[in-house]
Amino acid sequence: MSAPTHVPGRLNQQKIYNSAPRREGSWSADRPGDIVGTGQPSGPALGNQGPDQGYILKLAAGLKDDLVLSPGEHAADALEGACAVALRRASLYGRGPMIGDLKIALNLFGYLGAAPDELVAKRRELFDEVHHSTIHYFAAREIADLVPEATLRMSPGEVAAACAADWKAPLGL
Repeated sequence: MSAPTHVPGRLNQQKIYNSAPRREGSWSADRPGDIVGTGQPSGPALGNQGPDQGYILKLAAGLKDDLVLSPGEHAADALEGACAVALRRASLYGRGPMIGDLKIALNLFGYLGAAPDELVAKRRELFDEVHHSTIHYFAAREIADLVPEATLRMSPGEVAAACAADWKAPLGL
């Protein structure tokens, strides 16, 4: 990788590469992998595209100790499914994931506090073994697609209040 021009180099070092000051002509999407048209493709198994999505893994690691799990549930499953929901929410706003996205997803499924028995049974059904993403990718997509867009556009406080009133409504059940 080349260094910026303001960084001093070695005294005897010769420049090997000089870039042109600007490229002639305008840019156009003419390569096979370039996206042409209205935006990212959508459809089954394509997920929700957005910038810096890998940051969700760092956020999830920080919330691992805050999870309230029932016997037989695993933190890896809870976080994998919640990450899928959080990334979908972040992509709706065209930005990278934030801690609020992940907290909303975990609140929706009752992982940040006491959850009703019905919700625990539903999340067990949905989240079981989902952390094995190579073989359960579509299970994570199902969890992300379960949450209505209107719920994903709510603030964290609104989601917490809606979940406290009736856990089924924010999930569209």
